[in-house]
Amino acid sequence: MIFTDDTEDALRAAVWLVNSAEDPDTLSTLADEEVLLAEYPYSGRVDRDAAELDSLRALRPRLRTMLLAPRDEMAEHVNAALAESSLTPQLRRHDGLDWHLHAVADDRPLAERVLIETAMALIDVIRADEGSRISVCADAGCQALALDLSRNRSKRYCSTTCANRNAVAAYRARRGGR
Repeated sequence: MIFTDDTEDALRAAVWLVNSAEDPDTLSTLADEEVLLAEYPYSGRVDRDAAELDSLRALRPRLRTMLLAPRDEMAEHVNAALAESSLTPQLRRHDGLDWHLHAVADDRPLAERVLIETAMALIDVIRADEGSRISVCADAGCQALALDLSRNRSKRYCSTTCANRNAVAAYRARRGGR
């Protein structure tokens, strides 16, 4: 494990949210939001309405910029996000999770909590100088993010679909060279 569980979970959720903007958009309905919440269950206030969905969709470009920024710029984005919110840090233990930090109150809007949890996770990324673990997928036709939490830094693709597509293309190129 490179980061704490809550940091890894926040990074995975942020990458999922950013990647949902790729074609086809996978966060366009309230049912899609339910998929996000099933995969990444946020505690606290969840309104499950059109306004919340719109705010999550609007957050995606900002998260993408934060996640892909060089280290010093990433710190600037994190500081800006933290400065916008009324921070009320508290240690919490819930839903089978051990003690971890909630930086904003549970009654704040979901998009704000996602932004701040991402910012808090990026603090760990910045401090460990591990920003290279977040990159654009190595598939030439894909702009989704790849999050590499492997020990050997071997993840280059956003999904098994992109990895398989490139493996097949490489195999065909080798076979065609005979």
